[in-house]
Amino acid sequence: MMLTVLGCRAAMPADGQASSAYLVSTDSTRVLLDCGPGAVTALGAVSTPAALDGIVISHLHTDHCYDVLPLGKALLTSRMLGNDRFPTLPTAGPAPGDRPIPLHVPKGGRAALERLAAVFRIPSRPELDRAFGAALEIREYEPGEELTIGDCRVVLRPLHHTMSNCGVRVTDPAGSSLVYSGDTSDVAGLSELARGADLLLCESTLELPDDTSDGHMSAARAGRVAAAAEVGQLVLTHFVTADPTWLDARRAEACESFAGPVHLAAPERVFPVC
Repeated sequence: MMLTVLGCRAAMPADGQASSAYLVSTDSTRVLLDCGPGAVTALGAVSTPAALDGIVISHLHTDHCYDVLPLGKALLTSRMLGNDRFPTLPTAGPAPGDRPIPLHVPKGGRAALERLAAVFRIPSRPELDRAFGAALEIREYEPGEELTIGDCRVVLRPLHHTMSNCGVRVTDPAGSSLVYSGDTSDVAGLSELARGADLLLCESTLELPDDTSDGHMSAARAGRVAAAAEVGQLVLTHFVTADPTWLDARRAEACESFAGPVHLAAPERVFPVC
């Protein structure tokens, strides 16, 4: 199993970096974890939307889900470009299929995304207004649910944030596992979900720990989670800056608690999960 970082920026895109989006792949399956602003462009640099087997959204803040509408429209557009109106147009990657790709969202996600789609209709091309239905099949999940996507087992566990958020554990057929925090300050819950995982992809938004209800993690606390869960390696993500000095300082803070490898997420950076 491999993790490819598409976007690692907290809140909105900046410095040429997309917001939260991560591609998890095995030999036969590709799962997109979150789809923040800029994710579709970033995905196109390393793969293609048509290659996805499923999408999982941790929570419904815009920096984690706003690009699902462009993703659906990108799939519909690629189908349109494949028809006889563009007979000499070169194509790359797998042809878009007719079956919609499952889009797993928290409860309430269907209504929110359908409202978003209603705002951006294309009267001249009504076929492009079927992002949710023809291109992506919205499936609402409950916290605690377990899914099968391709050859991967996906476990969703509620973790505290300012809104409903689920951490995600993905396990491949060989037993390798990756855990993604989403956005959370839930040290105990994330430690339990990540127990024994090969890789923990953990948000580290804050410089200083915050015990309020804000629901975010610092790098130091991410390191403590990794140590408590005895994971194989830690990848810090969800950064407020791309400044290398600031990021290196956060990595050093995580290393104070966790003796294993600690990495900094960056666009197109790839991590083996084993």
